[in-house]
Amino acid sequence: MELNPIIKKSLEKINFIERYKRLSKEFDEIKTPLNERLRYIDGETVIESIEDLGYNVSFDSKDKFFFTEAEQVGDNYQTLVKFDLNGGMVEFIWEVWENNKIILGSPWGTYSKRMGVKNIRIKKPIFGTYEDLDKIFQIGFELYKDFKKALIEE
Repeated sequence: MELNPIIKKSLEKINFIERYKRLSKEFDEIKTPLNERLRYIDGETVIESIEDLGYNVSFDSKDKFFFTEAEQVGDNYQTLVKFDLNGGMVEFIWEVWENNKIILGSPWGTYSKRMGVKNIRIKKPIFGTYEDLDKIFQIGFELYKDFKKALIEE
């Protein structure tokens, strides 16, 4: 299933695929082998880290993911970030609604294929320390900020 054309243009504008590949490569299984991954996460530490980036965040204990408060972006869009920290890996999911209709709600790992770029599989960033996790969040939320800006420029 292809991406909504506005979403696709916004992702292309911020060079999403290349930036996500760099993030994945910087925090990969070579840097953090399986036995060094941080598997048990202190939720309060994660929440503080995201709040330090300027976002209100909560944890959904039923579905086991964190999510930011939805925010209005321009006149027509609302966005939020969800992320899962299972197995020492970060899976980001952006949700976007246009005039109350969801137009994006899938993990980052699906974007390249849905943008029409074949034969690229970008792995989730891996972390072994809270310092690594903070850096992943900084890069991920910088991408999100750039994405929101690109979205309202379309």
